[in-house]
Amino acid sequence: MATRANKLTKPAGLKFQPATAARWPDVEKLFGERGACNGCWCMWWRFLRSEWRAKRGAGNRAAFKRIVEANEVPGLLAYADGEPIGWCAFASRDAYPSLDKSRVLARVDDKPVWSVSCFFVAPKFRRMGVSTALIRATLEHIANCGGGIVEGYPNEPENPDGADLYSWTGLASSFRAVGFTEVARRSPTRPIMRKVVRPKKR
Repeated sequence: MATRANKLTKPAGLKFQPATAARWPDVEKLFGERGACNGCWCMWWRFLRSEWRAKRGAGNRAAFKRIVEANEVPGLLAYADGEPIGWCAFASRDAYPSLDKSRVLARVDDKPVWSVSCFFVAPKFRRMGVSTALIRATLEHIANCGGGIVEGYPNEPENPDGADLYSWTGLASSFRAVGFTEVARRSPTRPIMRKVVRPKKR
């Protein structure tokens, strides 16, 4: 019944905007007091584990705010009816040192890549295709920035019904829906996926 209800209330006309200093209040509104998840503030991949734990909560929030205020775009916000409802983080893989510390998600090769690293969707909008729409909007943004290889690190859970608990890096089905293909899998549920994005003609 929950799935049917979600289909009836699926948001229409989503709009996407880069996270900028002017939109910081929207980031705070979406992430809430818990910083999206357990005080993370989307810094999990940007810090090594000891530093992330030391800064968890207010420290991570301050670090993330500094990134936004430095005019670096760390991700896109999704809006429905003017309200922020979703988030997708992306950056050069070099911005995420913790990825290289992961045996499962270590580099496939030495090619430069954009990494689509994290998602957060407001609870009442989950399982409505918001993450897939965010990936598509992120690819468009990257095309406008010159394109390149885009990499994702989604989950492919054995039990799809429990996906929400472990899907903060996205689901493989969402990446496949927009043309990503698997390039490596070092764990049964954690593929590395890629798509080549051509630069937008100006």
